[in-house]
Amino acid sequence: MPRITRRAALAGCLAAASLLPAGARAALPDRPLRLVLGFPPGSGPDVVARLLADGLREALPAGVVVDNKPGAAGAIAAQEVARSAPDGTTLLLGEVGQLAMAPSTYARLSYDPARDFAPVAEVAAIDFAFVVPAALPVSAFADYLAWAKAQPGVFMGTFGAGTPGHFGAAILMAGAGLKGEAVHFRSTGDAMTAVLNGAVQGMFGTVALVAPQVRDGRLRALAVTGPARSALMPDVPSVTELGQPDLAFDAWFGLVAPAATPAPLRGELEAVVLRALGNPALRARMQEAGFRVAAKGQAEFGALMREETARWAGVVKATGFRAIE
Repeated sequence: MPRITRRAALAGCLAAASLLPAGARAALPDRPLRLVLGFPPGSGPDVVARLLADGLREALPAGVVVDNKPGAAGAIAAQEVARSAPDGTTLLLGEVGQLAMAPSTYARLSYDPARDFAPVAEVAAIDFAFVVPAALPVSAFADYLAWAKAQPGVFMGTFGAGTPGHFGAAILMAGAGLKGEAVHFRSTGDAMTAVLNGAVQGMFGTVALVAPQVRDGRLRALAVTGPARSALMPDVPSVTELGQPDLAFDAWFGLVAPAATPAPLRGELEAVVLRALGNPALRARMQEAGFRVAAKGQAEFGALMREETARWAGVVKATGFRAIE
């Protein structure tokens, strides 16, 4: 999908909101806005939620509450928001796994992203970097492919089955014809430890997570998966530069409301969120944390969710990944 500039997208969404007839607009509730997320404090979604909450508080005098409800790969939080009153006071800060991958990776899912939610706005995205142990005898992505093909098998670390890191590893191995398997760890910390000590020979980790280890020389970054080089790793080429467009993927984060939330109310929420994301101070804080500010409104975010759901369904099917019960 062609990407228009963030500034143009923001201006267009705000202009559209301001042109709504008075009767089609809705006052935001005078109660605190609750941002529910399915991951613990300190996780990537939590960082995004808390930065956004800070940016929204000026526009929402009633306040913003970040409500962490981790468990079941985010399904507990998603189910709660899907069943919440559609009154504009409860939103899910969802991510690609919950909103695009879950329908294909779970045999039985307690919610349906397409049926149970209405998009409000995409907030941010973060790229991944393919990293290897510093001791591995490679210095570039092409070197790694040549080295890996000469091995009887390679192990790729992931921070959980059914995650972007898992499917990124599967795409890489299938596309390059590598023999080996993905090794799933219980947490990002465990996966990081495994690649640091050489127990696995590669991993896709978010740029924010792996950048300190790369700077310290403990890991070597060979590629980033975003549309361009990352500001956190300006010397590392993108997969597009390397002629590996199938490896282009990211983790994105966005706000969705219960499906029955009235359109005028969603429009007001969209406008407030996009105004907050247009604040230079908030944008700078997100970028410093390793995130790309997205600032896409309902229409663009809805299209992204549909496209990503179809894309990851194809990837999951091609990998033969067994659906999680």
